Amino acid sequence: MGTEIKRLDVGPRMSQAVVHNGTVYIAGQVGNPGDDVATQTKTALATIDRLLGEAGTDKSRLLSTTIWLADMADFPKMNAVWDAWVVPGSTPARATGQVQLADPAYRVEVIVVAALN
Repeated sequence: MGTEIKRLDVGPRMSQAVVHNGTVYIAGQVGNPGDDVATQTKTALATIDRLLGEAGTDKSRLLSTTIWLADMADFPKMNAVWDAWVVPGSTPARATGQVQLADPAYRVEVIVVAALN
């Protein structure tokens, strides 16, 4: 018998979150195509807040974050939104890189892993 796996917002290709063994894995979250990077970051982080809440945890329990930017020139603007959102003293391990995102109108994608409460 294995440990239960709980999936949130299940779609045909992926789930938006998967909970297993005290950990929640949030799929890459994006904002609205065409919005600027700051607005897309705010939207992605709001979706992450919602998914973490549905999983039974919150951003103070983040373990790791990967942030993909379409252009590293957006790094300061994304970081300004991130810094206002993240819980001081509870910052996760984090990596940020530049990649070609699924839609050219996306500026940022945020992926997180968090511990359950």
